[in-house]
Amino acid sequence: MWDVWARHHVASPFYDVEGFKAGTRARRRGLDALETRLVGDVTGKSLLHLQCHFGLDTLAWARRGAAVTGVDFSAQAIGAARALAAEVGLPATFVQSDVYDLPRHLAGEFDVVFASHGVLCWLPDLDRWAGVAAHFLRPGGLFCLIEGHPFPLVFDEKRGNGELWVGYPYFHPGEPLRSERRGSYAVPEADFDSVMYEWVHPLSDVVGAVLRAGLRLDSFEEYPYLGWAMFPWMVERPDGMWELPQGMLSLPLMFSLTASKRAAPKG
Repeated sequence: MWDVWARHHVASPFYDVEGFKAGTRARRRGLDALETRLVGDVTGKSLLHLQCHFGLDTLAWARRGAAVTGVDFSAQAIGAARALAAEVGLPATFVQSDVYDLPRHLAGEFDVVFASHGVLCWLPDLDRWAGVAAHFLRPGGLFCLIEGHPFPLVFDEKRGNGELWVGYPYFHPGEPLRSERRGSYAVPEADFDSVMYEWVHPLSDVVGAVLRAGLRLDSFEEYPYLGWAMFPWMVERPDGMWELPQGMLSLPLMFSLTASKRAAPKG
Protein backbone atom coordinates (compact mmCIF):
# COMPACT_ATOMS: atom_id res chain seq x y z
CA MET A 1 0.00 0.00 0.00
CA TRP A 2 2.76 2.46 0.92
CA ASP A 3 4.54 1.82 -2.40
CA VAL A 4 1.33 2.80 -4.20
CA TRP A 5 0.81 5.78 -1.94
CA ALA A 6 4.37 7.04 -2.44
CA ARG A 7 3.96 7.14 -6.22
CA HIS A 8 0.86 9.32 -5.87
CA HIS A 9 2.03 11.44 -2.93
CA VAL A 10 5.11 12.78 -4.70
CA ALA A 11 2.85 14.54 -7.20
CA SER A 12 0.11 15.56 -4.75
CA PRO A 13 -0.77 19.16 -3.75
CA PHE A 14 -0.88 17.88 -0.16
CA TYR A 15 2.90 17.49 -0.07
CA ASP A 16 3.63 20.34 -2.50
CA VAL A 17 7.01 19.05 -3.71
CA GLU A 18 7.31 21.88 -6.22
CA GLY A 19 6.80 24.37 -3.41
CA PHE A 20 9.52 22.64 -1.41
CA LYS A 21 11.92 22.86 -4.33
CA ALA A 22 11.19 26.58 -4.69
CA GLY A 23 11.29 27.21 -0.94
CA THR A 24 7.66 28.36 -0.86
CA ARG A 25 5.93 25.44 0.89
CA ALA A 26 3.74 27.76 2.97
CA ARG A 27 1.49 24.97 4.25
CA ARG A 28 4.16 23.96 6.77
CA ARG A 29 4.95 27.33 8.33
CA GLY A 30 3.37 26.47 11.67
CA LEU A 31 4.97 23.04 11.82
CA ASP A 32 8.36 24.42 10.79
CA ALA A 33 8.23 26.93 13.64
CA LEU A 34 7.21 24.26 16.16
CA GLU A 35 9.90 21.82 15.05
CA THR A 36 12.58 24.48 15.18
CA ARG A 37 11.52 25.54 18.68
CA LEU A 38 11.50 21.98 20.01
CA VAL A 39 14.69 20.72 18.37
CA GLY A 40 16.67 23.94 18.21
CA ASP A 41 19.60 24.71 15.94
CA VAL A 42 20.67 21.59 14.05
CA THR A 43 23.60 23.13 12.19
CA GLY A 44 26.35 20.53 12.05
CA LYS A 45 24.30 17.94 13.98
CA SER A 46 23.43 14.42 12.84
CA LEU A 47 19.69 13.71 12.62
CA LEU A 48 17.88 10.41 12.13
CA HIS A 49 14.33 10.68 10.77
CA LEU A 50 12.23 7.58 11.46
CA GLN A 51 9.44 6.62 9.03
CA CYS A 52 10.37 9.46 6.68
CA HIS A 53 8.07 8.46 3.77
CA PHE A 54 9.65 9.98 0.63
CA GLY A 55 11.98 12.24 2.58
CA LEU A 56 10.45 15.68 2.19
CA ASP A 57 10.73 16.63 5.86
CA THR A 58 14.10 14.88 6.11
CA LEU A 59 15.41 17.22 3.44
CA ALA A 60 13.84 20.18 5.23
CA TRP A 61 16.13 19.35 8.18
CA ALA A 62 19.05 19.14 5.75
CA ARG A 63 18.23 22.66 4.60
CA ARG A 64 18.47 23.77 8.22
CA GLY A 65 22.02 22.44 8.39
CA ALA A 66 21.65 18.89 9.74
CA ALA A 67 23.46 15.83 8.42
CA VAL A 68 20.35 13.76 7.81
CA THR A 69 19.49 10.07 7.52
CA GLY A 70 15.93 9.11 6.63
CA VAL A 71 14.43 5.65 7.11
CA ASP A 72 11.35 4.08 5.56
CA PHE A 73 10.28 0.54 4.72
CA SER A 74 8.85 1.41 1.29
CA ALA A 75 11.25 0.87 -1.61
CA GLN A 76 9.20 3.25 -3.74
CA ALA A 77 9.37 5.98 -1.09
CA ILE A 78 13.10 5.61 -0.53
CA GLY A 79 13.74 5.71 -4.29
CA ALA A 80 11.71 8.92 -4.55
CA ALA A 81 13.57 10.40 -1.56
CA ARG A 82 16.96 9.72 -3.12
CA ALA A 83 15.84 11.17 -6.44
CA LEU A 84 14.48 14.31 -4.76
CA ALA A 85 17.69 14.80 -2.74
CA ALA A 86 19.75 14.57 -5.92
CA GLU A 87 17.45 16.97 -7.77
CA VAL A 88 17.61 19.69 -5.11
CA GLY A 89 21.29 19.09 -4.36
CA LEU A 90 20.95 18.34 -0.65
CA PRO A 91 23.25 15.73 0.96
CA ALA A 92 21.19 13.00 2.62
CA THR A 93 21.32 9.29 3.35
CA PHE A 94 18.18 7.22 2.92
CA VAL A 95 17.87 3.67 4.25
CA GLN A 96 15.16 1.20 3.31
CA SER A 97 14.26 -0.78 6.42
CA ASP A 98 11.38 -1.72 8.65
CA VAL A 99 11.85 0.59 11.62
CA TYR A 100 11.99 -2.37 14.02
CA ASP A 101 14.84 -3.95 12.01
CA LEU A 102 16.85 -0.75 11.63
CA PRO A 103 19.72 -1.76 14.00
CA ARG A 104 20.55 -4.53 11.50
CA HIS A 105 20.79 -2.06 8.60
CA LEU A 106 22.31 1.08 10.12
CA ALA A 107 25.21 1.78 12.46
CA GLY A 108 26.17 4.78 14.55
CA GLU A 109 24.59 7.27 16.92
CA PHE A 110 22.80 10.56 16.22
CA ASP A 111 22.48 13.92 17.94
CA VAL A 112 18.75 14.03 17.13
CA VAL A 113 16.19 11.29 16.47
CA PHE A 114 12.98 12.72 15.00
CA ALA A 115 9.53 11.37 14.08
CA SER A 116 6.33 13.20 13.28
CA HIS A 117 2.78 13.36 11.99
CA GLY A 118 1.01 10.07 11.53
CA VAL A 119 3.77 7.60 12.43
CA LEU A 120 2.44 5.86 15.54
CA CYS A 121 -0.79 4.40 14.15
CA TRP A 122 1.15 1.99 11.92
CA LEU A 123 3.08 0.47 14.85
CA PRO A 124 1.80 -2.53 16.81
CA ASP A 125 4.59 -2.29 19.43
CA LEU A 126 5.59 1.12 20.79
CA ASP A 127 8.14 -0.31 23.20
CA ARG A 128 10.18 -1.81 20.36
CA TRP A 129 9.90 1.44 18.41
CA ALA A 130 11.04 3.61 21.32
CA GLY A 131 13.86 1.13 21.93
CA VAL A 132 15.08 1.68 18.38
CA ALA A 133 15.00 5.46 18.88
CA ALA A 134 16.99 5.13 22.11
CA HIS A 135 19.45 2.73 20.45
CA PHE A 136 20.45 5.34 17.86
CA LEU A 137 20.49 8.36 20.18
CA ARG A 138 23.91 9.38 21.41
CA PRO A 139 24.32 10.13 25.14
CA GLY A 140 23.04 13.67 25.66
CA GLY A 141 21.10 13.53 22.37
CA LEU A 142 17.52 14.66 21.77
CA PHE A 143 14.51 12.59 20.75
CA CYS A 144 11.56 14.59 19.36
CA LEU A 145 8.08 13.32 18.49
CA ILE A 146 5.26 15.49 17.09
CA GLU A 147 2.04 13.57 16.50
CA GLY A 148 -1.71 13.79 16.21
CA HIS A 149 -3.39 13.51 19.60
CA PRO A 150 -5.19 10.18 20.20
CA PHE A 151 -8.13 11.78 22.04
CA PRO A 152 -10.01 13.20 18.99
CA LEU A 153 -9.77 9.77 17.36
CA VAL A 154 -12.73 8.73 19.51
CA PHE A 155 -14.95 10.89 17.29
CA ASP A 156 -16.56 9.71 14.06
CA GLU A 157 -14.58 11.57 11.38
CA LYS A 158 -17.01 10.53 8.64
CA ARG A 159 -19.74 12.87 9.90
CA GLY A 160 -19.72 15.98 7.71
CA ASN A 161 -22.13 18.17 9.70
CA GLY A 162 -19.57 19.78 12.00
CA GLU A 163 -20.69 17.83 15.06
CA LEU A 164 -18.48 15.62 17.23
CA TRP A 165 -20.03 12.28 18.05
CA VAL A 166 -18.15 9.58 19.91
CA GLY A 167 -17.82 6.58 17.62
CA TYR A 168 -14.73 4.73 18.86
CA PRO A 169 -13.17 3.78 22.20
CA TYR A 170 -10.09 5.56 23.53
CA PHE A 171 -8.57 2.32 24.82
CA HIS A 172 -8.23 -0.42 22.24
CA PRO A 173 -7.28 -4.10 22.46
CA GLY A 174 -4.07 -5.26 20.84
CA GLU A 175 -5.66 -6.00 17.46
CA PRO A 176 -5.48 -3.29 14.78
CA LEU A 177 -8.43 -1.48 13.31
CA ARG A 178 -9.06 -2.54 9.72
CA SER A 179 -10.55 -0.01 7.31
CA GLU A 180 -10.95 0.49 3.58
CA ARG A 181 -10.91 3.75 1.68
CA ARG A 182 -10.59 5.20 -1.77
CA GLY A 183 -7.20 6.76 -2.45
CA SER A 184 -5.18 7.93 0.55
CA TYR A 185 -5.17 10.76 3.09
CA ALA A 186 -3.15 12.89 0.66
CA VAL A 187 -5.00 11.98 -2.55
CA PRO A 188 -8.57 11.02 -1.56
CA GLU A 189 -9.71 11.42 -5.16
CA ALA A 190 -7.19 8.90 -6.54
CA ASP A 191 -8.48 5.88 -8.43
CA PHE A 192 -7.22 3.06 -6.22
CA ASP A 193 -8.40 1.28 -3.10
CA SER A 194 -6.52 1.12 0.19
CA VAL A 195 -6.90 -1.41 2.98
CA MET A 196 -5.37 -0.09 6.19
CA TYR A 197 -4.48 -1.65 9.53
CA GLU A 198 -3.96 0.90 12.30
CA TRP A 199 -3.27 0.80 16.02
CA VAL A 200 -4.57 3.52 18.35
CA HIS A 201 -2.23 4.21 21.27
CA PRO A 202 -3.36 6.25 24.30
CA LEU A 203 -0.95 8.90 25.52
CA SER A 204 0.04 6.79 28.51
CA ASP A 205 1.36 4.11 26.15
CA VAL A 206 3.38 6.66 24.18
CA VAL A 207 4.97 8.31 27.21
CA GLY A 208 5.44 4.96 28.93
CA ALA A 209 7.29 3.51 25.94
CA VAL A 210 9.70 6.46 25.89
CA LEU A 211 10.40 6.10 29.61
CA ARG A 212 10.79 2.32 29.44
CA ALA A 213 13.37 2.82 26.68
CA GLY A 214 15.53 4.58 29.26
CA LEU A 215 15.00 8.11 27.97
CA ARG A 216 14.34 11.11 30.20
CA LEU A 217 11.21 13.08 29.36
CA ASP A 218 12.15 16.74 28.99
CA SER A 219 8.97 18.31 27.61
CA PHE A 220 5.38 17.41 26.80
CA GLU A 221 2.93 19.81 25.16
CA GLU A 222 -0.61 19.61 23.74
CA TYR A 223 -2.05 21.87 21.04
CA PRO A 224 -5.59 22.82 19.87
CA TYR A 225 -4.44 22.56 16.23
CA LEU A 226 -2.50 20.20 14.00
CA GLY A 227 -0.85 20.00 10.61
CA TRP A 228 -3.71 18.49 8.62
CA ALA A 229 -7.51 18.52 8.58
CA MET A 230 -8.44 15.63 10.87
CA PHE A 231 -12.12 16.48 10.27
CA PRO A 232 -13.37 17.72 6.88
CA TRP A 233 -14.92 20.86 8.39
CA MET A 234 -11.80 22.13 10.13
CA VAL A 235 -10.49 25.63 9.38
CA GLU A 236 -7.01 26.36 8.04
CA ARG A 237 -5.06 29.04 9.87
CA PRO A 238 -2.75 31.58 8.17
CA ASP A 239 0.29 29.56 9.28
CA GLY A 240 -0.99 26.40 7.58
CA MET A 241 -2.19 24.67 10.74
CA TRP A 242 -5.76 23.40 11.12
CA GLU A 243 -8.15 24.04 14.01
CA LEU A 244 -11.79 23.54 14.93
CA PRO A 245 -14.22 26.25 13.79
CA GLN A 246 -14.70 29.29 15.98
CA GLY A 247 -17.28 28.72 18.67
CA MET A 248 -16.50 25.05 19.22
CA LEU A 249 -14.96 23.87 22.47
CA SER A 250 -11.18 23.67 22.42
CA LEU A 251 -9.83 20.11 22.20
CA PRO A 252 -6.31 18.63 22.13
CA LEU A 253 -5.53 17.82 18.50
CA MET A 254 -1.76 17.41 18.49
CA PHE A 255 0.99 16.76 21.03
CA SER A 256 4.75 16.87 21.17
CA LEU A 257 7.36 15.41 23.45
CA THR A 258 11.09 15.67 23.71
CA ALA A 259 13.31 13.29 25.62
CA SER A 260 17.03 12.88 26.11
CA LYS A 261 19.48 10.06 26.67
CA ARG A 262 21.51 10.34 29.82
CA ALA A 263 25.25 10.67 29.33
CA ALA A 264 27.34 7.83 30.72
CA PRO A 265 28.82 8.63 34.16
CA LYS A 266 32.47 9.63 34.16
CA GLY A 267 35.18 7.76 35.95
